[in-house]
Amino acid sequence: MTETAPAPIRLAPGDPAPDFTLPDADGTPVSLADHRGRRVIVYCYPAALTPGCTTQAVDFTAAAGELAEAGLDIIGISPDPPEKLQRFREQEGLGITLVSDPDKQVLAAYGAYGTKKLYGKEVQGVIRSTFVIDAEGRVERAAYNVKATGHVAKLRRDLGLG
Repeated sequence: MTETAPAPIRLAPGDPAPDFTLPDADGTPVSLADHRGRRVIVYCYPAALTPGCTTQAVDFTAAAGELAEAGLDIIGISPDPPEKLQRFREQEGLGITLVSDPDKQVLAAYGAYGTKKLYGKEVQGVIRSTFVIDAEGRVERAAYNVKATGHVAKLRRDLGLG
């Protein structure tokens, strides 16, 4: 008897965003509920200090001021431990909130952990994804398998900011 992995969850506009409280790079708990009343960009990425994830985090940091003015906070989620997130933040001069989900429970709740293709092979891992959560905590936009390069610029255009 073979077991197949359950079909990954896919969030869609209108769905309630899975709530979470995860430690940031300093070990301070960050909760999605703390951002009620503001829109939040939650983005899920595979690993700090890798080329694609660095590009994405640097782009989000560069756009953070403009996004904040438009009422959008940014939270990046990866399975990295807080110490690695701290190194990532310091090494790259990041000005966005990065949180740690080592057991991948939150990533899975967002449908951002599961089977993906990597160099033509199917592997289990973090699916690079971005969500815009509205002020009431509902999914406004959900994008899976996003490209690291150019993604923030596309998101800004999609949100009417670019």
